[in-house]
Amino acid sequence: MHIILIPQRRDDTLMLSREGDVLIINEEAYDFSQVPDGATLPASAIDSEFIVHEVQRIDGVLYITIILPHGADASEAARFPAPIIDPPNGVVELPQ
Repeated sequence: MHIILIPQRRDDTLMLSREGDVLIINEEAYDFSQVPDGATLPASAIDSEFIVHEVQRIDGVLYITIILPHGADASEAARFPAPIIDPPNGVVELPQ
């Protein structure tokens, strides 16, 4: 799984965790196990304000683009986040 983060100045929070092909966003689970290799799932088919781009599986890897909300005093890491590549199962550490 590759998680691409799009920083956005917002006052809400984001908590992510992963369980295989399931991404849990603020305690709501999104199961992408049914997305076959080479397929694209449009963002409009996913009921999440945080998933802002289509979800793709390329060569077995899921690519998911998510808004990363940050406050006015966010660090450079939060304002210019690097992609999260193959996070382990459990809580996904996000830049603060």
